[in-house]
Amino acid sequence: MRPNIITEAGITTRFNQWWSSTPFITSGVILICGAIYLVCLLIGYDSYREICFLPSAVASHFQVYRFYTSVLFHGSLLHVLFNMLTLAPLGTELERIMGSVRLLFLMFLLATTNAVLHLIVAFLVAYNPLYPVPSLVDECSIGFSGVLFSMIVIETSLSGVQSRSVFGLFNIPAKWYAWILLILFQFLASNVSLLGHLSGILSGFAYTYGLFNYLLPGPSFYSSIEGLSLLSICVRRPGFILCTGGTTYGQLPTHYNMSTSTAPSSLINGNLLRNISSWIPSRQTSTTEASPTQEQEDPRFPGRGRTLASTGTEPTAREASANLHARLTAANTVRADATVTTDQPDTFDEELKKLVGMGFEKTQAEVALAAADGDTNVAIEILMSQQD
Repeated sequence: MRPNIITEAGITTRFNQWWSSTPFITSGVILICGAIYLVCLLIGYDSYREICFLPSAVASHFQVYRFYTSVLFHGSLLHVLFNMLTLAPLGTELERIMGSVRLLFLMFLLATTNAVLHLIVAFLVAYNPLYPVPSLVDECSIGFSGVLFSMIVIETSLSGVQSRSVFGLFNIPAKWYAWILLILFQFLASNVSLLGHLSGILSGFAYTYGLFNYLLPGPSFYSSIEGLSLLSICVRRPGFILCTGGTTYGQLPTHYNMSTSTAPSSLINGNLLRNISSWIPSRQTSTTEASPTQEQEDPRFPGRGRTLASTGTEPTAREASANLHARLTAANTVRADATVTTDQPDTFDEELKKLVGMGFEKTQAEVALAAADGDTNVAIEILMSQQD
């Protein structure tokens, strides 16, 4: 019996496979944050109070740059490693759903809204008449974890899963996942910014409930960015995912593609009080009848795309296996037709060479790549599933 390809691969090969499957923006943020930490470590820079998010400095001197410098800097090796290892799978999932430019804009939006919420909450708590805590406005916060908490809330809402595992120890309802992580980190780690993480969770909920819809540009904005000649090198990168076209899993809400109401639906249709009372993301199920040709759309995530792990619409494991065998059989049929193989583009051979270089057999790689319509990432998933 032939041994498993995955177990034969060395650490370098596995790392290269993992890194090559990480999309452009996610890997770029990981590299930037890691490089900034290494540079600070090499030159001995430790004046984090100059770049951290400091509510008193932002309010008194209008140092808005702290909104973004505080996100990119980290205080220790463990800090940056933990945040980037969390960003890798989370950012990969969201970038494949949204596209690279849309995810970059989302990170910018979340960094801004997190800072604004942090500033507001800090001053409200610091100078409340009942129990003032003035030290909150002088609390220095750095790290990408605030944005990560927002992304966790958004990804949980998109996935539609009913439960989540906490560090592989126990399962909890998905709607409580972000809150449980907030509490655990506060008790298990030292020097953790409660307001920074809390602001991230609140921003994530505000996004999923459509409160940021008017801040989101339409598809034409992302298309114009992707069409810039200055970014042509980035767009041609293998890990760059276009926001338009392709087989995305779903569409996130934008002001352009929302319904023609004059205000966000969550503010007008009476659901705002219900949302605020729960403060947790929940899947909305409609009981109204719809025509067979028209699907019910979640107002937060409109579009024809499906959400990840949505119950009731996903194929079972048996059906998925049957679909996989059907695709492979069709791919073998295509390979047997000489007229098709002679017209294959050069890019197919290049992608095939990449798969062979990763340690996969050429015949299996060719079949998987044909079944994946030339998509290397999908072909890798097919090949790996065959080895299970």
